Amino acid sequence: MIESERELSAMVQELWDNDVNRLRPGKDYRISLQGKAGDNMADNDNDGAGYPLFKFVDEKIFQKETFLAFISLLDNYVSDTGEPEIVTPEEVAENHKFLDSIVKTPTMKIAHKYLVEKKLSPQDETQFKEQLYRIWFELYARKGSSRPDSSGFEHVFVGETRGGRTVIGFHNWIQLYLQEKLGHIDYKGYSVNTNSPHPDENKHILALQFSWKNGIKPKGSIFIGVSPEFEFALYTLCFLSSPNERVKVQFSFYDVEIVCHHYNQKHIGTTYPVLLKYQKNT
Repeated sequence: MIESERELSAMVQELWDNDVNRLRPGKDYRISLQGKAGDNMADNDNDGAGYPLFKFVDEKIFQKETFLAFISLLDNYVSDTGEPEIVTPEEVAENHKFLDSIVKTPTMKIAHKYLVEKKLSPQDETQFKEQLYRIWFELYARKGSSRPDSSGFEHVFVGETRGGRTVIGFHNWIQLYLQEKLGHIDYKGYSVNTNSPHPDENKHILALQFSWKNGIKPKGSIFIGVSPEFEFALYTLCFLSSPNERVKVQFSFYDVEIVCHHYNQKHIGTTYPVLLKYQKNT
């Protein structure tokens, strides 16, 4: 592990240790992994799961300020790429309210302090929020579109569809849970390859396959049970501090690769975790 990855790992461990709003597996939520997803998405017999992924989530956590502000943003987007996004003044206000709520949390304060020390973010909180807004909420034209139809936030946390048949992005467990509850998600099973560890219902990272609306996500990877501020802090940290689009970090029980694609070096194109292995101390 190179020095920059060691340093980033220490920061991510600090974020993890201070994620006070993280849910506890088996207590605050329960998932049901069921079977391995099939490789052929066109074959309905390949569905490795007959039941939803989420068996239970204690929704009291959704009343916490950052969760409330985050959930209010999830219905502000048109999922199909190519459809220009119209952002209303109310939605802009909701974006700012979310940023106001997360910069007060321990995880974002830790991330902000580190980024200021590295001269990657302004010390002034208002200017820092402007930087976060630009990275996550400013619209840009995704591939194949001529008009601004996407943002980092929409892609990563809400999900998009391409051509009505393919789900792109959608790397957030809260959106997954809420959409599954509404009947819009069909969980198809967990995803593993020859090198990846077998998933664990009591761990916080999962690779999976699902359909959403009429589209298919052949393989997605998400954190489960973490707070919105943890993901926002982690991904912002990786985006600003690493020029590489893949960075390895070790924290808690996990060896993880954080994939973070930049869009024009100004915005997040996509970002998500890939579980490489569990640490030996599990």
